[in-house]
Amino acid sequence: MELRDIEIFLTLAEELHFGRTAERLHVSVAAVSKAIKKQERAIGAELFARDSRNVRLTPVGEQLRDDLRQVHQGLTLSLERARLAARGKTGTLRVSLFPVNVQEMRRYWETFRSRHPQWELRLRVSSYPDPFAQLRSGEADVLVTWPPVEEPDLTVGPLLFAEPRVLAVAADNALTRWSTASLETVGDYRHVTVDPVPGSWFDRYVPEVTPKGRLIERTALVHNIDDILLNTAMDEAVSLLPAHVARYYQRPGVVYLPVTDMETLPFGLVWRSEAENDMIRGLARVVRELGPLPG
Repeated sequence: MELRDIEIFLTLAEELHFGRTAERLHVSVAAVSKAIKKQERAIGAELFARDSRNVRLTPVGEQLRDDLRQVHQGLTLSLERARLAARGKTGTLRVSLFPVNVQEMRRYWETFRSRHPQWELRLRVSSYPDPFAQLRSGEADVLVTWPPVEEPDLTVGPLLFAEPRVLAVAADNALTRWSTASLETVGDYRHVTVDPVPGSWFDRYVPEVTPKGRLIERTALVHNIDDILLNTAMDEAVSLLPAHVARYYQRPGVVYLPVTDMETLPFGLVWRSEAENDMIRGLARVVRELGPLPG
């Protein structure tokens, strides 16, 4: 199996969606399908069970995923070290982001790069399902997300910023008659969700109940911001979001209403404790010295 085939398989095993896999790897859906079929013929068994609505790993696929992750990581790191050495670099810090306001956080990235020219800094948008898996698999060194992160193997670092909340609704939703929304209002609608939901981490983002104790129904499974906005525009669900999304994702059919009765949502650095190194400490030091972005 060639390195590109391994990348296609592992990406599809993570996304469980041919379109998103193709988008991430900048190839066509047909190329992804062809590569998987080629692998299945060579192995003599299906790696994915798929129908018109779902894609899931078979037991053989799960075993191959687990075996290949470490192999792929080792190959990738070896190639990366060679590329860095050719450019006089000694390491790469990979930061995975849940917030999308990368532009507003530029002062952190630029300061880190100016202070540590010997290190490469790479940013990527995090996937929604189980974001902590990226830290544990070694795909990312640092995650930017909201607390609480109650994971015994992870360290929560300094705060970058905190933002008020907005409620994304369809343009023809009855709520657009008002200039603001409340958390209590969310109890009248279905809210998007992710799978798996990592407990209190997601509860901070979307509480289980309204202030008056009404259950907030979670539905419309999503994997990224585009899924959220699609479900919102179709009026199949509403979504609580940090305020910066309203600036970065203006879409026809979606209206953002400021939420008046929720605390600001903080975002900070998180990393795997046993993987802490000089690069991670360097970024954390920059964030602490510059302080959080003004609200």
